[in-house]
Amino acid sequence: MTHLPKLSRQLVLEDPQRTSDGAGGYAETWVALGTLWAEVKSLSGRLAGDSLSLQKYRITLRASPDGFASRPRPDQRFRDSNRIYRIDAVAESDPGARYLTCFAVEEVSG
Repeated sequence: MTHLPKLSRQLVLEDPQRTSDGAGGYAETWVALGTLWAEVKSLSGRLAGDSLSLQKYRITLRASPDGFASRPRPDQRFRDSNRIYRIDAVAESDPGARYLTCFAVEEVSG
């Protein structure tokens, strides 16, 4: 990593929880795991239909060890007020493993 990230955005890390709906299916709810400071950078976007666009982001935050609740996973998401970033991939972003890079997608209805 050539620069230190500017961790200036508060994001809430959310985890999906499934509960039985009593009819053989399930309902999915999102549970907040905690607030993390991050740098959010826009990468690219594309139109995914008449009224939906997908915007890709690189989200950098301080690293957490594997297995910790504060370490994001691809099945989770970040919330920034009313904006939702679905996490697609997570990787260490520097040789010292001080930061993580999350590649995420924001779906925007138009």
